[in-house]
Amino acid sequence: KEETAITVNELKNSELVSKIYVVGNVGGEQLDGVELLGNEGLANGKTIKLIAEKADSEYVFIYTKTSALTLGQLAMDRFYQVANDTNSGLVYSNYRAIKEGSVENHPVIDYQEGSLRDDFDFGSVLFYNTSVLKDASKDVDASFQHAGLYELRLAVSARSEFIRIPEVLYTEEELDTRKSGEKIFDYVDPKNRAVQIEMEIACTEHLKRI
Repeated sequence: KEETAITVNELKNSELVSKIYVVGNVGGEQLDGVELLGNEGLANGKTIKLIAEKADSEYVFIYTKTSALTLGQLAMDRFYQVANDTNSGLVYSNYRAIKEGSVENHPVIDYQEGSLRDDFDFGSVLFYNTSVLKDASKDVDASFQHAGLYELRLAVSARSEFIRIPEVLYTEEELDTRKSGEKIFDYVDPKNRAVQIEMEIACTEHLKRI
């Protein structure tokens, strides 16, 4: 897809990026210098295990959407600097979203210890410390179809702090343009029951571990 190519080129422009992987079937197979990482989605437990297995650099930069990503000037350097200075397991930042042609700023909030919401807004860029991610991935259930990324975040939170950068470091395209009041009912939609069950299991297992 064109969106994937744009995102890949953004990453290639940074000297800090050593390898680029595309998860699932989103058009990455035709891009030079890109390796496909399984056919499952990013929320799949097997995918999280694969990411941990393949990661061989200090940090793992995960973009969770399929729309085009535009990084701000020196954004990657900023993520790296803050992660290095704070030794935190996860770094995330404010961002901009292009929504129906207009650009909106999206400030995110600080992560509180004990926060369990699976829809906590980190934005779509997650900058993980690789050693923490590898250790946390042991707690991720490979059989999960929907809660793998959520379980990774919970497992990392049990091992390390999360740091929010109060700066706009990237721009993404907002694909779900419904109002937040409409989105909130997704959780009780019967078609999302399988997702609900996995999220509940992941949360329960996390609470048992801590």
